[in-house]
Amino acid sequence: MTAQSPVRWTDPQQQELEERVAAAELAWLSMDVDVQTLRVEIDNFALIHHQLLGPLYARLDELEALVAEAVAARTGHPEDLRRAAEARRQVDELPDLDALFDSVREQEAAPPPPAAPARVRPGRDAQRIYRELVRRAHPDLSTDPAEQQRRAAFLARVNEAYAVGDAAALEGLSAEWSTAPEAAPGADSPDRLEWLRRRLEWLTGKITETATEQVRLEQTPMGQLLALAPQDPDRLLEQLAEELLAKAAAQQAELERLLGAPAAAGDGHRQPVGDNGTDPTQPQESHTMFAQIPSTTAAAVPADAALLDVREQDEWDAGHVDGALHIPLGEVIARIGELPDGKLYVLCRVGGRSAQVVQYLVQQGRDAVNVDGGMYAWEGAGRPMVSSTDQDAFVL
Repeated sequence: MTAQSPVRWTDPQQQELEERVAAAELAWLSMDVDVQTLRVEIDNFALIHHQLLGPLYARLDELEALVAEAVAARTGHPEDLRRAAEARRQVDELPDLDALFDSVREQEAAPPPPAAPARVRPGRDAQRIYRELVRRAHPDLSTDPAEQQRRAAFLARVNEAYAVGDAAALEGLSAEWSTAPEAAPGADSPDRLEWLRRRLEWLTGKITETATEQVRLEQTPMGQLLALAPQDPDRLLEQLAEELLAKAAAQQAELERLLGAPAAAGDGHRQPVGDNGTDPTQPQESHTMFAQIPSTTAAAVPADAALLDVREQDEWDAGHVDGALHIPLGEVIARIGELPDGKLYVLCRVGGRSAQVVQYLVQQGRDAVNVDGGMYAWEGAGRPMVSSTDQDAFVL
């Protein structure tokens, strides 16, 4: 008969702490990944939002200032003159966002400038924590090269905090070192229970910090905007572009009305306007909204033209122009080097996304033309299409 080994007794309190620490570690790591991913998504969305929609925002601000100035010139009212001056001042004071983005990129790419030496004498608390950390984390206390490297990197952070006398940062580093998994006592060690308590407290603090950062990111302007369509930001950009185009078209029409309709001599009053901002006594006209965006109709696109389709993959698969280059809107900036030289006709579903791309390409000095009405207009003009499937081509 074989003797069985006795079952090792486990402290119920320690077992519960082990489980709570494991759950807290999993929760913190998951939250940290989510927050880092959100930060990257917001940064990318902000960059594309600026580069593609920035010109439309600038044009709308300029039109609003021109309308206010035209109104002030017609009425001479002090309030209208004040509004016109305010609108123009806002346009003139807008920062050069391109230069701002470039400077941010340069700062990120360049090494940080050396900090000016500061005369700091660390306090007694900082000195005490620093000596304790050096004693516990010195690289020479280990013979393993990887562990020595880890300790050296940690002590570099300790030295940086001590150099500026930051006792609070040193306290945090001390808690981090004492609760790190590498410093954990063995399961049978009498110190294990106390280490688990410290580790759980540290993890709880990290979870709170991470949750706070997530809320902060979500409440930024770009975070709130991205939250409207987190799974399809490209469509959101298209919708925003169409809204801006509509607003600017209304402002353009109002400006043309103000510049074209004579003011009543000597009356000093505004001209009557209808609900849509136009003079009901004047005939309405349709004009191209942006003179700086080259546009053409689908029927007028040459048969041998170079075409760029900026729709999403499912739209492209449903129906597209044979031989067109397909680059979704969100990838245009990164893949601009794939565009052919010469005149390029840009297509999307209805013309909103393609207008953004044309605006951007024109700013880059490229010869780009927007196809008004997009693929719907192309199909309506009877121009040929193909699909990526065995089904008949159609516009999705």
